[in-house]
Amino acid sequence: MTRAWTLPMLLVLCGSALATGLTLRGTPGAAAAILLVFVLLACVNSPLIFPRSVGTLEAQRRSAVDGRPVVFWRPGCKYCIRLRIRLGRSAQHVHWVNIWRDPAGAAAVRAANDGNETVPTVIVTGRPHTNPDPAWVREQLFRST
Repeated sequence: MTRAWTLPMLLVLCGSALATGLTLRGTPGAAAAILLVFVLLACVNSPLIFPRSVGTLEAQRRSAVDGRPVVFWRPGCKYCIRLRIRLGRSAQHVHWVNIWRDPAGAAAVRAANDGNETVPTVIVTGRPHTNPDPAWVREQLFRST
């Protein structure tokens, strides 16, 4: 759990340090802008923007029932963030597995990617797809409903 929050906390601390320095130099407006940018970056890289993760076995069970894709992801991954943002509201209908929280998920990703933990890895009808186009994932999601 702590590992997922390391980057967001580091971003907030760095932004706070820069903002403090700018405030002490007499530029509070620039300090506020810098702090806002760093807080936004922290939010984007936090686990908060992703729907609730489930375990690998639960995601596979749910996918077998409803046919929806399973997305293996990890916090801080820019490709995972891109996928999440481009899916928009439909992201809540995908089964998300955080590989940093689920060792079985990390093992499944390594098995699909020649031993590498390359994310996002999307499983659709039992077949892995590494870093697929978000439009393709959205299309697969709508095919399943």
